[in-house]
Amino acid sequence: MEIQQILGKSNISKDKIQYNVPMKNYTSFKIGGPAECLIKVQTIEEVQEILQIVHQNNIPLTIIGNGSNILVSDKGIKGIVLKIDIKKLKIEEKEENQFFITVGSGNKLGEIAPKFLQKEIQGFEFAAGIPGTIGGAIRMNAGAHGSEMKDIVKTISYIDKKDMKLYTISNKEANFQYRDSIFSNNQYIIVEATMQLGKGKKEEIQSKMQEYANFRKEKQPIEYPSAGSTFKRGSDFITAKLIDECGLKGYQMGGAQVSEKHAGFIINKGDATAEDVIKLMKYVKEQVYHKFEKKIEAEIEIIGEW
Repeated sequence: MEIQQILGKSNISKDKIQYNVPMKNYTSFKIGGPAECLIKVQTIEEVQEILQIVHQNNIPLTIIGNGSNILVSDKGIKGIVLKIDIKKLKIEEKEENQFFITVGSGNKLGEIAPKFLQKEIQGFEFAAGIPGTIGGAIRMNAGAHGSEMKDIVKTISYIDKKDMKLYTISNKEANFQYRDSIFSNNQYIIVEATMQLGKGKKEEIQSKMQEYANFRKEKQPIEYPSAGSTFKRGSDFITAKLIDECGLKGYQMGGAQVSEKHAGFIINKGDATAEDVIKLMKYVKEQVYHKFEKKIEAEIEIIGEW
């Protein structure tokens, strides 16, 4: 039975389901072939129902958030792409000058940061300019300006793909590492989280957010589509520095280019294909290893049919 027929019998609202969707419309890289089926889910129950469907019908499942850290293949994605759009924002001041905040995994970092500013809640400024969702940021322990998600997250609620049940774990149990956590294995779907943040002064919070926004504008190629930083930082080296020292700034393959502004970013200069990006990433890795004997790893996730 085809996916369309299977979903026709489900309780998922038809306006949340799309077929043959160009994934370039759902990624910050603006690259990617068609998803066979894309479903936007807004509740935990909808996630559980989709899991039931894919288990019973042996349908491939891909989870995405804001699409800001992924490269989708030119051939697209088979099966169902589940776009997590679960949104929630509950702010409680349980202790003096301490806020406990519950957020949905589909909340965008850039959308909740101004709300914290209004309530003079500090500690989230570093995340304000990260173009992703809470779920994606926790999954990869996103960070900037010396802070990471692990510094502010208290608990994470997720659905296990295997048994479809909801679990909640502590910060420690999430095993946060540099750009990594237990959620990186794709077995768990983050649906909610609680964060602990402090009280601050509005002017200072605003000043810090502006400083970080200016930094991004000045140092990063935000004027071009990309998936953020392409490669992870090394344990004993700064990857972008090595790429720069290989003379690769501005190096281009097809529509993909090593940014002239920041060597750690591969950007879409216009109509870049996933194949262009993969070839360029491979070339950059080879050049860095040839010159410095350092192996560099991708920070972006590569998904789809290859």
